Amino acid sequence: MLKLSGVMPALVTPFDARGLVDFAAFGKHLADLRAAGVSGWVPCGSSGEYNLMSDPERESVLRFVKDFALPGETLIAGTNAPSTSGVIANTLRAKEMGYHAVLLAVPFYTKPTQAEIIAHFKAVIAATDMDIVLYSYPGKDGVEIGYEALDALADEPRIIGIKESSGILQRAIGISTRYAGRIQLVSGSDDIAWDFMQWGADSWICGPANCMAKPVCEMDAAFRRGDHIRAKEIMTAIWPAMNVLESGKFVQKLKYGCELQGNPVGECRMPFGPLTDAEKAEFAAAMQPILDWT
Repeated sequence: MLKLSGVMPALVTPFDARGLVDFAAFGKHLADLRAAGVSGWVPCGSSGEYNLMSDPERESVLRFVKDFALPGETLIAGTNAPSTSGVIANTLRAKEMGYHAVLLAVPFYTKPTQAEIIAHFKAVIAATDMDIVLYSYPGKDGVEIGYEALDALADEPRIIGIKESSGILQRAIGISTRYAGRIQLVSGSDDIAWDFMQWGADSWICGPANCMAKPVCEMDAAFRRGDHIRAKEIMTAIWPAMNVLESGKFVQKLKYGCELQGNPVGECRMPFGPLTDAEKAEFAAAMQPILDWT
């Protein structure tokens, strides 16, 4: 089983003034994240506006990130689609490029039953033979990858982990204890990431890493070396910004945070709307300890 560890940013996708993917800005962004200590890359997830891009754009983003990656950096591609056949096609393209795994939520818009979720993921495994990190985000997808589905998938060798983004700590504890040694718990609820670490999450697929990579990587490193006091101190320092992120317009705030860090990555695509001046001021104030990070 592929062992997942460290902070892997759920990457934003930079766009230029014309609304096209800005690969120059993307390269600078990735270089800054690498310098901060990330362990891998997760392009074309929800933070990357994958659902607002065309198939050729998604493929170009995946290839760019793959070409940038160094040996030893974990590569996890978002390959979601509205249909099982679309997920299979996207996953096969990522596999051909050399990605180590894919990150998959339930197909969006459909709100499948647990039985349909099981059948969907088994079909993807059968058609692709690719390692899968499940992505449970009921607030966005309208349905949870529940214990019924996880029980049925836990012994599938290709199901290697689950990014748990419900924001409910009890779910993280339940997954960690119920599937120990079978499904890796991946932190996906950023404002309680320290708590996830306490319950065995060795990896963090982290949207906020786009604009606060140094402290989140330092927090992860402190926890791994056993300095739990320092890890909690860092979580306390960054929690206000995390909390503002979780209050709404998450992707817009990620991109504004990159701008605050001196690495503008453009605006989000419609239907995402811009931040108001008040929203910018609120997030900038919460980000100040991060901007001052040394």
